[in-house]
Amino acid sequence: MIRPMLTGLAAGLFFSSTFVLNRAMSLEGGHWYWTAALRYLYMVGLLGLGLLVFQGSGYLRRVISEMVRHWLFWMISGSIGFGCFYALICFAAGFAPGWVVATTWQLTIIATLIVLRCFGGRFAKRIWLYALVVFAGVSLVNLSNVAASDLRPLLLGALPVLLAAFCYPLGNQLVWEALNRRPGLPAIDAELLANSFTKVLLLSLGSLPFWGLLFFCTTAGVPSSGQLINAGLVALFSGVIATTLFLHARSHADNASKLAAVDATQASEVIFALMGEIVLLHAPLPSPIGFVGMLITVAGLIAFVRHEH
Repeated sequence: MIRPMLTGLAAGLFFSSTFVLNRAMSLEGGHWYWTAALRYLYMVGLLGLGLLVFQGSGYLRRVISEMVRHWLFWMISGSIGFGCFYALICFAAGFAPGWVVATTWQLTIIATLIVLRCFGGRFAKRIWLYALVVFAGVSLVNLSNVAASDLRPLLLGALPVLLAAFCYPLGNQLVWEALNRRPGLPAIDAELLANSFTKVLLLSLGSLPFWGLLFFCTTAGVPSSGQLINAGLVALFSGVIATTLFLHARSHADNASKLAAVDATQASEVIFALMGEIVLLHAPLPSPIGFVGMLITVAGLIAFVRHEH
């Protein structure tokens, strides 16, 4: 069990790079649009190349054919699940430290419950209790980052992340519903979508029109060389390495308790994001309220995951 746990923690470390590098790009004056859009441009290239090398050109043609056949579905689900989600996350990085964004992002646990409930899901009452614990912890973290005279960190830092927490599970749930042949949704290729990287590539491709449209709605200008490099690192670290490590760790968990333990390691993103900002960006330590909120959030996440499995 030690090996899957360590692999899961390594995944959490690489996932946390998103929040630290996004904050770094914001502090350097990089526009949030390029921080967001460049990640998915890189992702399309990296995943496309990876599938070409490991699955072959015939497989990649199947992926492109699926994209063309159901372009409207992938554009909607990709724009919501990847486009809106990450644009809001990157926008928030300009108004809140990375560790605060990382902690607030854990509200996706609650958002996922609500999204699934809207699609007919049912949950034990205890699950909602754990969700409230997470919400309480996130609230303390954000309150620790707000001064009475300046509510911008709350309105422009926390609120966008809250909206992003709903966009991500909604986009992914649309794919799940289509795979399970929900009436009104297209019959997408279930065999193709068994490969998680294929799903990510299709959603990334589907988000490209969103990024093109958003460009004309902003004053993004031209990305800096530092932004080009850092966004590429986010795509590599979070989109490729972290995802690979996490899926590998899950594949070696042969029972529910081990699976829960691996999933719970992802709560480490909050701690790694804080450590990364302190070491790399020389960020100040959180206040005592911020520390307490962070610990409550992590505890609620671990309890939630263990109950689910």
